[in-house]
Amino acid sequence: MAAKFRILYAAGPGNVIGTYRCWRKGEDDPAVPDVAYSRQFFDVCTELGAEAWIIAAQPKPDLVHDGQFRIEHRPIPFDGRGGLAFHVGRLRYSLGLVCSAVRFRADIVVVAHGIHWFVLTLLAWLGVKVVPSVHNTLWLPSISPKRSARLLLRLARPLFARQSFAILSHPGTCARQVIELSGGESRPIVPFVPLYRKATFAGLPARGESRPPFRVLFAGRVEPEKGVFDLVAIARELADRGRTDIEFEVCGTGSALEKLRESVVEAQLTSRFRCHGRLEMQEFREMFGRCHVVILPTRSEYSEGFNAVVSEAILSQRPVITSRLCPALDLVRNAVFEVEPENLAAYRDAILQLCDNDSLYEEKRRACASLGLQFHDWSRGWGAGLRRILEDVKCLGAAGMATCGDRQEDASKSL
Repeated sequence: MAAKFRILYAAGPGNVIGTYRCWRKGEDDPAVPDVAYSRQFFDVCTELGAEAWIIAAQPKPDLVHDGQFRIEHRPIPFDGRGGLAFHVGRLRYSLGLVCSAVRFRADIVVVAHGIHWFVLTLLAWLGVKVVPSVHNTLWLPSISPKRSARLLLRLARPLFARQSFAILSHPGTCARQVIELSGGESRPIVPFVPLYRKATFAGLPARGESRPPFRVLFAGRVEPEKGVFDLVAIARELADRGRTDIEFEVCGTGSALEKLRESVVEAQLTSRFRCHGRLEMQEFREMFGRCHVVILPTRSEYSEGFNAVVSEAILSQRPVITSRLCPALDLVRNAVFEVEPENLAAYRDAILQLCDNDSLYEEKRRACASLGLQFHDWSRGWGAGLRRILEDVKCLGAAGMATCGDRQEDASKSL
């Protein structure tokens, strides 16, 4: 293979054209607090002189062609639908990516979103080096997969066991599922974590605003499966117990935002339960500074990703309340108060203990300082992992399999 790669990257649903325009000006995308994965991709491609086609799953089509980069927003058919329509839409999108890769004469295809994994075996059969990028769990950890999901996983097993060149994955639950699916014989796994500039959450007060009130923050998509209505029930019970010194802040948008606001009004909690919608970056940062703990009450029916809010809480020196359904748990456990999934009484008691027990709160808060270092470490970022894989592809083309892959194997040992 020539040293100059042609890479197709199927990204997530972010605004990659907007990120690219910021990157061209030497800036980060202000819409996200982390260093966007697409920005890391642009950096790697520039360093290696690669030609790249990046496709993001955006509902409104758009296309920019600039030098070595072709950046496209491409909608997923029937996105948001369920049942058969969902699978038909994903299959059409997956096959469209395969056709684009063939037309582009891609040497390497990196896929993070929008596909049925087994379709990528078509590219492997054509000699294209496939790199799955696993940002979400492959199945719901606490629920037995349905028959259709079991079939799709069975079809995807050869990709993860034999046909990928390597696999980028969030560590913890995501990587363990890759290993389990492949029967313990997966292709080399290169782990990555979200990456942040040191300045993004620097300078926040150590403990939030003075107490009372004790503020509990939820940040993310406002959807039933993310547990937002459980928070209303918890807040109602705390109010019934006379704990008016505990307040809730909800930041983010989603299909359930208006219904959540209605539920807050019905529960007569408007003075202690605020739904802010989407906040600009400075407001988002200040919200972490005002609050004392971050809560992620994800329910078992949701396939959670790493959940970057965890890393943002740690960088803000805020303890986290969540369950084993959060794949990031293994990396930040010392700063987490872990409860059983969907156990509202346990979530309530965790809030009360962190509010009332200063020594416990300080123990969790102090753990954040050392745990946060990993999210500033560029060598652990997605872009660094991709760079290592591409260097091994170059090595393979120049010298053959026998001299390559050591870095991938070393990285997979860190899981």
